[in-house]
Amino acid sequence: MAGSPPLDALPRTDRLMRGRSTGRRFTPIAALVTSLAIVTGCGQQASAPASNEAPQEVAEHDVASYGIGVRIATSLEQQYGQAIDPDSLSAGIRDALSGEDLAFDGAAMAGAIDQLVADAQAVVDAAEQEKVAEGKSFLTENGTRDGVVTTASGLQYEVMESGDGDTPGLTDKVSTHYHGTLLDGTVFDSSVQRGMPIEFPVNGVIKGWTEALQLMQVGDKWKLFIPPELAYGERGAGGAIGPNETLIFEVQLLNVIRSE
Repeated sequence: MAGSPPLDALPRTDRLMRGRSTGRRFTPIAALVTSLAIVTGCGQQASAPASNEAPQEVAEHDVASYGIGVRIATSLEQQYGQAIDPDSLSAGIRDALSGEDLAFDGAAMAGAIDQLVADAQAVVDAAEQEKVAEGKSFLTENGTRDGVVTTASGLQYEVMESGDGDTPGLTDKVSTHYHGTLLDGTVFDSSVQRGMPIEFPVNGVIKGWTEALQLMQVGDKWKLFIPPELAYGERGAGGAIGPNETLIFEVQLLNVIRSE
């Protein structure tokens, strides 16, 4: 019986292809404001018990306050990386909760936060551009190898095994085995490893797959080299596939299920 791939895997990505998210782009400071509002609503600052101390009774609101702090820290790290200074952050939360005079006025804080966001975004943009350049360099070199075919869209494929069965159409369903990796060899999804082929509509997957499947025959096993614009582009797909990733698949076409 055919399996069903995970949502952030390649086949069955019609839901992921609808709408365009911004990938790893930084949002305005709403997340920070929301986080601080949550803490303010808690109404009390609590210190976490040291992990090396003997077990002791801890008030429930202390545990809750500490947990909120962990959530804020996790969110901020995801947005700004290592740019947040823990001591300054703690001081700001403490002063806001205690009603003390703030060390900086609102305009100064807003300007500094805007700059922090801009700096963090610049780091992300540079990393994404590096990823784009890496993918283009790989595909340029890969396209010169014997046996590698580059189509007009930029898709590249290499025939590993040849079959002589049916070729699917755009509205057909297919059964396949596949093994997907990043350029560095990281496996992000594999029906082969799961030991279970999958069925999905030809027009229900990313562009690179849709194009390749309509060129294959049942029994074929191809290696696909898919540029980001034919895969997940700027947004990536979950944690496994980042923005602007060039993807490599070994795909075996097992069967075609004709549409009615």
